[in-house]
Amino acid sequence: MQESTFTNYDQLPLFLNANTVAQVLGVSISSAYELMHETGFPALRIGSRIVVPKEEFRRWVDAQTGGDA
Repeated sequence: MQESTFTNYDQLPLFLNANTVAQVLGVSISSAYELMHETGFPALRIGSRIVVPKEEFRRWVDAQTGGDA
């Protein structure tokens, strides 16, 4: 499990790649890729890349944890 170097959402880039998703969530990169392919996860395909908009990621995390976006 990876430890996140981010302490708040403001430190995240506008678009997260699989490595950043893995780091933020403290999971392996393969788990991040699996998550990014799940229905309902806010991932965008741009050519061969998959990225996640920061604000959509934040809303997704809030929804998963029962928070109020």
